[in-house]
Amino acid sequence: MDLHGLLAEASTILDAAVEPFVAGHRADSAVRKKGNDFATQVDLAIERQVVAALQAATGIRVHSEEFGGTPVDSSWVWVLDPIDGTFNYAAGSPMAAILLGLLHDGEPVAGLTWIPFTDDRYTAVAGGLLVKNAVAQLPLTYTPLAEGLIGVGTFNVDSRGRFPGRYRLAVLERLSRVSSRLRMHGSTGIDLVYVADGILAGAVYFGGQVWDHATGIAQVRAAGGTVSDLAGRLWTPESRSVLAAAPGAYEEILEILRSAGRPEDY
Repeated sequence: MDLHGLLAEASTILDAAVEPFVAGHRADSAVRKKGNDFATQVDLAIERQVVAALQAATGIRVHSEEFGGTPVDSSWVWVLDPIDGTFNYAAGSPMAAILLGLLHDGEPVAGLTWIPFTDDRYTAVAGGLLVKNAVAQLPLTYTPLAEGLIGVGTFNVDSRGRFPGRYRLAVLERLSRVSSRLRMHGSTGIDLVYVADGILAGAVYFGGQVWDHATGIAQVRAAGGTVSDLAGRLWTPESRSVLAAAPGAYEEILEILRSAGRPEDY
């Protein structure tokens, strides 16, 4: 596959989605999902628009957040989140993005993150560099955790599940002892691309799906960062957590996660 050619086609398609994305800011809820999650009418419309255009232009089918689609274990498949940070988007926050990743046999090999409200467009392909607004970025350098910002996911301390709220709080407590600069942006994709761009030293996410992770993973790897699940295992499309960080910060965060013990003990 010509990854750069696919990236160019996909970039044009995402550019066409920016106008409806911006126009729908503060959109009302359309579809109630699990728990208190929801999708807006704009989610659904952008997903339909991008999926149809991608399949027509590239011949590669799509797995998307709202409507599903081609299995993520297919040889080649796009994974799309039409609005990452839906709560932010509906509330009027600018911290929302369009995420599009390309998987080859389960490996993220390309990623596009469009952040329309800051007018930033990030792309990357495997073996290349992170590109921001058409300018290639320098690779990440060694970053001590104490000198950087850390992105973390939102949570309820009383929640249960795979990563109970008390476990998450214990991790954040330990992180705060090294860096008091924790940030909750409410968008997995933005946090991951901010790691790739060197804005964040690292990001810790206790949940998420392939459409939340894949785009940013391709970008962090292209930038020279490290990505795994929270146990330090190789990320796969089935992973339901992600740790991404610059060299140096990654090892420090992983050690902190291990010091917090096992999630099932909380």
